[in-house]
Amino acid sequence: MQIKRQTVGLIVDDSLMRVYVAAPDADGTYPGILFYSDIYQLGRPITLLADRLAGYGYVVAAPEIFHRLEPIGTVIEPNDLGRLRGNDDARRTDIAAYDADAVAVLDWLNADGRVASGQVGTMGFCIGGHLALRAALQSGVNVAVCCYPTGIHDGKLGRGIADTIERLDELSAQVLMVFGTLDPHVPPAGREKIFQALSQAGVEYETRLYDANHTFMRDDGYRYDSAATDAAWVDIMTFLQQNLGVAA
Repeated sequence: MQIKRQTVGLIVDDSLMRVYVAAPDADGTYPGILFYSDIYQLGRPITLLADRLAGYGYVVAAPEIFHRLEPIGTVIEPNDLGRLRGNDDARRTDIAAYDADAVAVLDWLNADGRVASGQVGTMGFCIGGHLALRAALQSGVNVAVCCYPTGIHDGKLGRGIADTIERLDELSAQVLMVFGTLDPHVPPAGREKIFQALSQAGVEYETRLYDANHTFMRDDGYRYDSAATDAAWVDIMTFLQQNLGVAA
């Protein structure tokens, strides 16, 4: 499916938040996805993932997660310095600010005429995987796809300790967790803690494990795994189509 792209600006807490939007080019209504990047914001490896999702028939809205700290349009380079910078931005962002951003983008999706009523989900990578799960605590979110989400098991997200894992009983969304078995940031004990918490909260969830490292879907790094990425896309799209729906 061919897509079109646009950039919109939303004001949240008196800060201009750039949102990259990719959507099917054909007229119609489609499910909407709040789409979160990793700590490097909206560089081409991330917008390619957003574009790919849009091509399956989704309106995808990806915010700059550090808009309060970085100039609009900032792409953080995925190198040693960029890793320090992105992690520092994450550390200095209030958890309540992430929540406010989620509400703003979800409101925008629900007001957009291309988004089918009642068909809204979230998806994200690394810190964005955590943000996708946390955003699904908001009402009206049907699904959350969390790709190698960091910080859920230990509360690391922003300034302070995130209470995401303690609030899982508030979820009405169905959840897909995607992990690489070689991921050092979410080791087996961390994954098991997440799965146990989801089960205890009565959340409907699925998990997919691949023989891959952290950020294995990001195609500009040494940990990129094309075979695992292709397999993950099949599983992700099956999950979304079964639990969120397709274009009307």
